[in-house]
Amino acid sequence: MQINGPDSQAGVTKMATFEDYCVITLEDLEGLKDCISTQDLPSAVKTIKEYFKQQDLVELNIGVTGESGSGKSTFVNAFRGLGDEEEGSAKTGVVETTTEPEVYLHPKYKNVKVWDLPGIGTPNFKADEYLERVEFKRYDFFIIIASDRFRECHTQLAKEIMRMGKTFYFVRSKIDFCITAEKRKKSFDQKTTLETIREDCEKGLRKIGIKDPVVFLISGWELGKYDLNVLQERMEKELPQHKRRVLMLALPNITLEINEKKKKALEENIGKVAFLSACVAAIPLPGLSIAADIAIIADELRKYYRAFGLDDPSLQRLCERSGKTIEELKSLMKSPLHQGINPSSILTLLGAASLLISEDAIELLVSFIPIVGTLVAGGLSYLTVSRMLKRALNDIAEDAKNVLMASLETEV
Repeated sequence: MQINGPDSQAGVTKMATFEDYCVITLEDLEGLKDCISTQDLPSAVKTIKEYFKQQDLVELNIGVTGESGSGKSTFVNAFRGLGDEEEGSAKTGVVETTTEPEVYLHPKYKNVKVWDLPGIGTPNFKADEYLERVEFKRYDFFIIIASDRFRECHTQLAKEIMRMGKTFYFVRSKIDFCITAEKRKKSFDQKTTLETIREDCEKGLRKIGIKDPVVFLISGWELGKYDLNVLQERMEKELPQHKRRVLMLALPNITLEINEKKKKALEENIGKVAFLSACVAAIPLPGLSIAADIAIIADELRKYYRAFGLDDPSLQRLCERSGKTIEELKSLMKSPLHQGINPSSILTLLGAASLLISEDAIELLVSFIPIVGTLVAGGLSYLTVSRMLKRALNDIAEDAKNVLMASLETEV
């Protein structure tokens, strides 16, 4: 079975024309069907599981840079859903703690690498030498952070990044400190304060050579507030299509907008998962279809819980930040799967989904499955798994929304 590499030109072209978040192609599915048709049951299930792991091989490398003390490391941690003192977090401090590029893997997605880069702004700083030192070619984009005004070192770096054909984003950090200070004034208005800060940053950048600057206001301590959604939308728009899904799933689930986009990103894969189920159902190997369906669906459901931050480690971190208990958060979760993903719960949901499928629907569908042909078993499997996963995803996304709302109420 040939699986295209995520960065090959052929792979990128194929993915770009199939779906926005496409990682698996119809050609790949046909190759998988041919492969498992000659295997015994345990080997076939193992092959299917390994196959879906290919989706986790698309790397995303993010370089985070700025002056010493600007909040680089805090941003690195917040982007990965970690606090500054949690295990695996980047070191923070009032002095520069990074002398060489340090990579920090996302706790859930090891293919997402956030790099804490050495500080800029020293008297002898030269942008071209700096980028060569940090191996600029490996980054998909750069985050350039300043905690007050942007200086010449920031614009030197930005211009060199542009010259080398890469993307960057100006981030004004520690916005929460500014808001706290301004709240002491009787005339305080948060919207006006944020607009003033943004205009001041952009005006300063224009003065030192950036023609049309865009500045995103961010707080590493309160990442879900201010400009996170706008920054995420800009990054998503400018990333290659096959990396958008990676970014979306890796972002911490801390705004309602991100919650909805995660749902859409995960929904894009349902058709391919169901299609694979249909291919398996068409193979005359006793026991394969139901065993494969359970294996495929269980892995997909675990991805949902992980992406939405409803897995136990993520809930525990949320409890520490919000002051709520695990029991309180889980009481908000209504999905029938929140008590555990196991063969019994999956079979129950598959059974409920299959009861809603009519014979006419199967006959209509099978004509659109070229590999399965007119086998009714394939059509039934496709519709059942598709319906079941869509219902499960809707329920899990709603649970995530309720948990998020409860945590935000606590923080306020």
